[in-house]
Amino acid sequence: MDKWLWAARFFKTRSLATRACELGRIQSNRQAVKPAREVRVGDLLQIKTEGGDFEVEVLLLSEVRGPAAVAQTLYRETEASRELRMKMVQERRTGKMFNPAPQGRPSKRDRRRIIQFRENDGT
Repeated sequence: MDKWLWAARFFKTRSLATRACELGRIQSNRQAVKPAREVRVGDLLQIKTEGGDFEVEVLLLSEVRGPAAVAQTLYRETEASRELRMKMVQERRTGKMFNPAPQGRPSKRDRRRIIQFRENDGT
């Protein structure tokens, strides 16, 4: 499982793919999987990564990490998963419009207020 996830470029390293399996972020046919589990063509995988939640069907098997174009041929993302991810992207974009990031670093006065707020928050 970890080799396939790495080869399909869902994770940058095999150790990250292994860790995701151990934490239960990878499911195959609605069941949690271990890193050593064999992947079969036709398996339906639910993958939770920092980039979003994916639901994919395994089309091809590979243990070699290749170019991104080749990695995308290993699986097919379900339509519901794609729509949900696009919806999440839109929500993030609109959230940035209503709550923009600060222009720069906080001033010395701002930092003192932040420190004071954090100290008083715990008590």
